[in-house]
Amino acid sequence: MSMMQEFRAFAVKGNAVDLAVGVIIGGAFGKIVDSIVGDLVMPVVGKLLGGLDFSAYYLPLAGQDLGLPLAEARKLGAVFAYGNFITITVNFILLAFIVFMMVKQINRLKRDEPAPAPAEPPPPAEEVQLLREIRDSLKR
Repeated sequence: MSMMQEFRAFAVKGNAVDLAVGVIIGGAFGKIVDSIVGDLVMPVVGKLLGGLDFSAYYLPLAGQDLGLPLAEARKLGAVFAYGNFITITVNFILLAFIVFMMVKQINRLKRDEPAPAPAEPPPPAEEVQLLREIRDSLKR
């Protein structure tokens, strides 16, 4: 089998296509969660905590002035940007919770599906039928 035939066989397998679709949807879903965290959740959390913007919190490590915006402080040297870490951690927790709820819902829907009716067993093979007849005739 040539390499192109092997690649084609791999690419059209259901698992490879499912994985590709999952990665594409996951990337788009990640952007939605980033927006939810950055545009909806963190401003509310910041407002509840007195108007704080966590993404701008940092500790200067190279002697920068603490009053500088984070981008300018990074240009001047190393900074410990713990506010950005807090925002990304909240983002991860929200994403993990949403995925958990989706999986939980899918599992619930799978349980609600009626179980398939039990299939009738296939008729016994001809040899088995003959052996049963011999056994029954020997019992008499």
